[in-house]
Amino acid sequence: MFGLKADWSLEVQNRYFTLEDYNDGVARWCPGCGDHTILTAVQRILRDHQVPPEKSMVVSGIGCSSRFPHYMNTYGFHGLHGRAFPIAEGIRARRPDLTMFVITGDGDCCSIGAGHWVHAVRYNMDMTVIMFNNEIYGLTKKQTSPTSRIGLKSNTHPRGSVLPPLNPAAATLGMSNASFFAQTVDWNSAHLNAVLEAAFNHRGFSFVHVLQRCTAFTSYLFDGMQADPNTLALLTGPGSVKLDPSVDRMFKNRVEHNPKDIHAARRVAEQTDPFPIGILFQDETKPVYNDHTVEGLGMSVEDKLKAMNGVIDLFSI
Repeated sequence: MFGLKADWSLEVQNRYFTLEDYNDGVARWCPGCGDHTILTAVQRILRDHQVPPEKSMVVSGIGCSSRFPHYMNTYGFHGLHGRAFPIAEGIRARRPDLTMFVITGDGDCCSIGAGHWVHAVRYNMDMTVIMFNNEIYGLTKKQTSPTSRIGLKSNTHPRGSVLPPLNPAAATLGMSNASFFAQTVDWNSAHLNAVLEAAFNHRGFSFVHVLQRCTAFTSYLFDGMQADPNTLALLTGPGSVKLDPSVDRMFKNRVEHNPKDIHAARRVAEQTDPFPIGILFQDETKPVYNDHTVEGLGMSVEDKLKAMNGVIDLFSI
């Protein structure tokens, strides 16, 4: 081309993203809060898969955990209490090219958001959902949540919660068209990372239930589990998450489990002592609703794949 030196090139070099590319300021959670670990895990997954920040989306509801989009240098939507799922579904229907995480808490998802939760599982749209469970309403300062265990004292139950807690595993696996459910804990970052990686790679509604420490109001709840790995049961066998041997040997309690068996998954979901961690259920054959929403955009399957790979611009369709 006239005017350009012979050694100049118009080729755009490939971009490489580091953790800093996904980080947007200092997270203002309490020191020691489990949210910090989960934030780093999500940023690491995006870095490892080299997902461009402008192709990443984080949607949340209301709660301490739902401040998550503010600390991600990606697209973000901080929604209303319990409304993360319908917001995410609307975005997913219009932008199948975005990599999507949905952040919700035990109160946000299991109380006011429970109706949306049921149908989000049924729609099985492609998104990675992380439910932070600290068994308390933290942002509004210590009220009983649907997952609070019997006897937990709070501002709304000063003499202790009187009802048995909701079980997120049993509830999710009892819903129609569930395709992925896993459990982990925030204080074992290696297992947390492995579970989130598996959820990220699953095509469909990947629901991950995380026991998450709240240092302000329920810091003592998981002390015993942190001190004694025998209180956890590692799910093993084909289809389970793979851990480094140095991490794997920490778990003495092991449960051989087939995550393709929904009946076995439901039995494991009822277990609480020891608490099972790993992939309880995964079925990649379940129908994914956003396969149908792209038809409303006038897109073919080929168009959708091109959009996901950045070959075409969705806004031009």
